[in-house]
Amino acid sequence: MNPAYVALESGHVLEGRGRAPGTARGELVFTTAYTGYEESLTDPSYEEQILTFSYPLIGNYGVREERFESDRVHPRAVLARELTDEVAAWLEAEGVPAVDHLDTRDVVTDVREGGAMKCGIAVGEHATPDDAVAELERCKAMSDHTEIGSQVSVAEPTVHGADNDGPTVALIDCGVKGSIVDSLLARGATVHVFPHDATSADVDAVDPDVLFVSNGPGDPANYGAAVSLVEAFVEELPVAGICLGQQIVARALGGTTEKMTFGHRGVNQPVLDLESGRVVMTTQNHGYTVADPGAHLEISQINVNDDTPEGLDGIEYDVLTRQYHPEANPGPEDTLDFFDDVLAMASPRIPRAIPADD
Repeated sequence: MNPAYVALESGHVLEGRGRAPGTARGELVFTTAYTGYEESLTDPSYEEQILTFSYPLIGNYGVREERFESDRVHPRAVLARELTDEVAAWLEAEGVPAVDHLDTRDVVTDVREGGAMKCGIAVGEHATPDDAVAELERCKAMSDHTEIGSQVSVAEPTVHGADNDGPTVALIDCGVKGSIVDSLLARGATVHVFPHDATSADVDAVDPDVLFVSNGPGDPANYGAAVSLVEAFVEELPVAGICLGQQIVARALGGTTEKMTFGHRGVNQPVLDLESGRVVMTTQNHGYTVADPGAHLEISQINVNDDTPEGLDGIEYDVLTRQYHPEANPGPEDTLDFFDDVLAMASPRIPRAIPADD
C-alpha cells in the first residue's frame, strides 16, 4: 500500500494507509452514520470537503449504483478506520484520494473540539508529509468558495415526470440529492430542475405551483441568485426548502445564518416538533444553520441536542422548510410526510395576504 499523510489545521500530521492515490484539500468534517456510505459519498453537499467516517468499517455491503444520490463522488478525499477493497477501488476509479488505518476517534475528537478545519491529503508511492502540508496551505475556507453552486448544479433546466398529473414544482438545484426529486415524482409532481443561478423569467416560463430550494454545499451567503428567486416569488407561490434551502429561504425573508462549529452529519439527529411535542429521528448533513429566522418565519422544530432550528413555517406566506433530509436516503423515514405537506400547499394556489402596517 502507498504512504498516506493527512495534515490538519490543528497542526497535527497523521500517517495512514493509502487506498486511493492523489492529493486533495478541503474542509475536514465527519459523519456518524454507520450505513449509507454510498449515499454520503455521492451527496453534493460534501463538495469541497474531506469526509471522515466515524464508523470503523466502510464498505461491508458493497457498492451499488442504484443507491447513488448523484453521478459522482463529491468529497475531495475520504478518511476511515478501514475501507473495503471494493470501496477503495471505487474511490480510486473516481480519482478521490482515500486513507485508512487511521484512529478516526482522534480525528473526530479534533473536529469536535476545534471545529471543522482545513485539511491537506497526500497519497502515493512518493508522497511525503510536506506534500500534505502544502495542500493544507492552499486550502480555502468554505465561505471563500463563492462559486460552489456551479460545481454541483445542473447547467441547463431539465424536467422530470412530464406526464405526471400532480403539481408543477420549480426546483432550484443548489446540489440536489436524487432522492429528493424521486420523492416529489413518487407523489405525482412534475419537477422542473433549474440551475442555482436561474432567473425569475426562467421559473415563470413553466408556471409552477411550488418553488422548492434544494440542499447543497457551502455558505448560503454565496447563493445570491437563489435568495433573489425566493424574494421574487414568495408572495405568489408556496415556497419550500431542505437543508441549504432552509437557510436560503430564511435569508430571503430577512433572517440570518451562521457557520456551526462542526455541523450535523449523521442519521440519528433527534428533532422536536414544537406544536405536537413529537420527537423524530432525522438524517442531516450541514455545516451552517439559521441564526435568526426574522420576522416573517417562525421556528416550528428544533434540534434536541443544541436547539438549532430544524423547521421553519411562514407567518404571512406559504413557506415550509426543513434543515434535515426528510427523503431519508440514508436514514430513518420518520419525516417522509414533509413532501406531502409541500405539495398540499400547491392546492388551492391562493397567496396569503400580507397584513397592512398599522
